[in-house]
Parts: sequence; structure tokens; C-alpha cells
Amino acid sequence: MSSNLEIGKKPEELVAPTPQNTPLTNAPITRDALSRPTVGTIGEEGEDEAAAALASNPALAAIMQDRLTSLVGRSSGYVESLPDHIKRRIEGLKGVQVEHAKVEAAFQKEILELEKKYAEKYRPLYERRAEIVQGKAEPTAEEVTAGEKSDEVDDEDEEDEEEAKPKTSLATAQAPADAEAGIPEFWLTALKNHTSISELITPADEDALRHLLDIRMTYLTDSAGFKLEFVFDAAKNDFFSNSSLTKLYYYQDEVGFSGDLVYDHAEGCTIDWKEGKDLTHKVETKKQRNKNTNQTRTVKRTVPVESFFNFFSPPKPPAEDEELEDEDALEELDSRLELDYQIGEDLKDRIIPHAVDYFTGKALLHEGLDDFDDDDFEDDDDEDDDDADEDGTVKARYGVSAGSNMAGSQEPQECKQQ
Repeated sequence: MSSNLEIGKKPEELVAPTPQNTPLTNAPITRDALSRPTVGTIGEEGEDEAAAALASNPALAAIMQDRLTSLVGRSSGYVESLPDHIKRRIEGLKGVQVEHAKVEAAFQKEILELEKKYAEKYRPLYERRAEIVQGKAEPTAEEVTAGEKSDEVDDEDEEDEEEAKPKTSLATAQAPADAEAGIPEFWLTALKNHTSISELITPADEDALRHLLDIRMTYLTDSAGFKLEFVFDAAKNDFFSNSSLTKLYYYQDEVGFSGDLVYDHAEGCTIDWKEGKDLTHKVETKKQRNKNTNQTRTVKRTVPVESFFNFFSPPKPPAEDEELEDEDALEELDSRLELDYQIGEDLKDRIIPHAVDYFTGKALLHEGLDDFDDDDFEDDDDEDDDDADEDGTVKARYGVSAGSNMAGSQEPQECKQQ
């Protein structure tokens, strides 16, 4: 068996090879910063043999993992050993990179200004959509015809599609006099068809989200960032009195390593819950007995629960002078911050611009496909047949699960009232 492991040595004598250009600092290396290794690849047989060796010796596997982990970010001494005239050139390259970063920052600012410009061009379309959804207006025959033509294009692009059946145009259809206005539960359905957000919506949340009239996005004028506004029908909403709930996302002034804007923090708002209707907390009732008098008393307390409306109380990043010693707590906070930011970006870039596609489910055909590479798919017709049910329909194989976004201690802003 070909292996580079020296089984006879003590754990502290095991030395793993270190890349030559390992950074001097101990900052974590991001995935984008890693380059492909230049060493020869290991064949499948060699991989199986090495995996079998480590699987049969868990203690050895743990030692190797600990040793390799400790080497991340540690300098190999290669750069320090170079002659001064080479080091000088390296520092010069860093100076060139500083100028590159300035151009990147200007580039991102121009992109942001361009997005703001086109946001104003989108605004009339979103206002028109809101009128139709809320029943304030009916779509024109031209709008309906354009929508039907887009469906025909989508049907042609689908694989294994049965022979297209002629469809009756809805351009001239008229609603009955007693028909419900608008499109009921439009935004609730759209949100539930987003993989991550659907994980946050509880059955109790749905009763409140049925009164959601619109979701809007505007860019901040005094700083880099954007605002999300959830508009509710306050007259029919039995849960809170706010006519809208808002959340602000802020970017850092400097661009990140990859040249993109970097998320800084988010600010939610206070929800004015009606008595007994707070969906983010529940009341627990416990009986306590006095040890001396043997008398009992009933104690009530409110405890936080999972809810979509925790979205408006975002987790708070630790202050610069604050350190979290508990690694599990730090990882949990990082996960919550990442999820909170990702949901905000998805609302801004996906759900609001393509709300009708999330309502109909069309967006689900494209959502998450970028998370897989070509190696995740196989050209195997037999496998497709195995996944088909008796009616010949193919079952979905892929799904994405997201964690909960519990409320954090963030100073809220004021929400709008009716």
C-alpha cells in the first residue's frame, strides 16, 4: 500500500508538508483565495487505500487532522528566506495591489449608482404589479397576451415535454361580479416557494402574512445599503397595528477581498403586537410549590419561539472589543448572521424582481442549480426511470434546508403606523 504516513513515529513527530507561500498572518484562508494544488493527483485505488488506513485507525486520523489544522496560516519561511531585492519586488507588487483596490472600490460604487438608476425604472412596473395583486386594477389584454407568450417560450425549453396542447387565451376573460378582488395570498405563496424563507414561516405566521400587500426595496441615500418594506393591510390584520415593517441592510465602506461590497449589519424595527398576538413569543404556565408552607402558585413567563417575524429583530454582530470565548456560540452567531444577510439579498435580487415566478413556482426550477457542479449530475437514463412514480412523473431529488433565524438584541427602528 502506497502511503506517506510514518506509523512508527510519535504524534508530535508527525510533520505534514506546508505550502511554500503560506501567509505570515494567522487569518483564515477563504475558499476563493485557495488555488488548485500543483502536486500530482492520487488515483482512485490510492484514495481507497489511504481512506481505509485512516478508517481502521481513528486515533491516527484524529492526530493527522489536528496536525494539519494547526498548520493552516503558519508561515513555511519561504518568503522570509528570499533575498532582499526579491522581497523589495514583492512589496512593490503589494503597492500595485493597493492601487487595484482603489479602482475596485470605484467600480463597485459605480455599479451601486447604476443599480439605483435602474431601480427607478423598475418602480412603475412594481407599482403596476401591486395594483393588480391588490385588486385595484385589472391587467390589460396586452399584458395578458405577453404573459401567455412567455409561457409558450418556457414550454418549448422544457425537455421531454409532451406535444403542446392548444390553450385558450385569457386575454378576453372577465371576472364574475362577486369574484374576489386581486390575487389572494400572493406574497405569502411567493415567500413559501423560496427554500430558505419557507423554513422560517410557521403555521401561525401564515395567518398574519395573508394580510401582506406588498414587499418593496429602496436604496439608502445617506449610506451604502438598502431598505426592505413589508406593507400590510392594517384594517384586516389582527396581529399587529403597524401598516408596514421595515428592515435596513448596511454595507461597509471598503470593498472585500473579492472586490464586492461587504455586509456590515442590519437594523430591524419594533412590531406593535396586539394583546396576546405576539408570534415571536409564547406564554408558559408553571406551578411552583412552597417547600415550607406547601402552598402552590401559578407563574407565567414569555419565552421566544421560532417565527418569520424574528426577521425584523436581526442578530447583532459582536462589538470590536467584544470576544466570544464559546466557539459553538460564535459559530451559531455566524450562521445566523449569514442566513439573515442571504435572505435580505434574496428578497432584494430575486423575490421582489421575480415575485410572480415565485408565486407560480417557476423560480423553483432554477433556484439552487448554481450550488451544484457538473460532477453532481450523471447521464443515466436508468436512474431517471427509477425516480419516476407509477404515473411516469419524475420526483424531485434535490432540496435545501436552512437553519432558524432567532431574534437577536438589536436596537429597533420605528415602524410605520396606519
